[in-house]
Amino acid sequence: MTDFHETPIRETPMRETPIRETPIGETPHLSTVQLQTLRQDLQEQLDRRTRQLLGLQAQAEDSNGADDTYQELLVSLTTADRAIAELGKALSRMEAGSYGRCAHCEAGIPFERLKIRPLARYCIKCQRRYEAA
Repeated sequence: MTDFHETPIRETPMRETPIRETPIGETPHLSTVQLQTLRQDLQEQLDRRTRQLLGLQAQAEDSNGADDTYQELLVSLTTADRAIAELGKALSRMEAGSYGRCAHCEAGIPFERLKIRPLARYCIKCQRRYEAA
C-alpha cells in the first residue's frame, strides 16, 4: 500500500505572473488583458485541482486499500497530479513569454482557442497533423 503522506504537494505561488514584454518590432498576438484573463483561468484551475488532490490524498490515507474503490482513488490521484503539472507548465510558459504560441510552428494560437482549451500547445493546423500521425 502506498503512503500518500510522503507525496509532496506542489505549492502554488499566489503571486502575479509577470507577462513578458514584447521585443521592439514584434507584434503580440494576445493583449495584456487577454493574457491576464487566461492566467486567472489557469490559476483558478490550478487552485481547484490542488484542493482536489489534497482531498483525494486524505481519502487515500483513510482507506484500507483492500477494495476496488482504492484503485479508482489511485487513478484519480494520478490524474489530478498530472493536471496540476500541466497547469504549472502552462503558467511557466506564460511567465517565459511562450504561452499562446504553437510549440511546433510558433504561430500565435488564437485567444478563442485558448479560452476554450487554455492548455493548448499547438495551433489547429499542427494539432490536426499531430493527431493524424
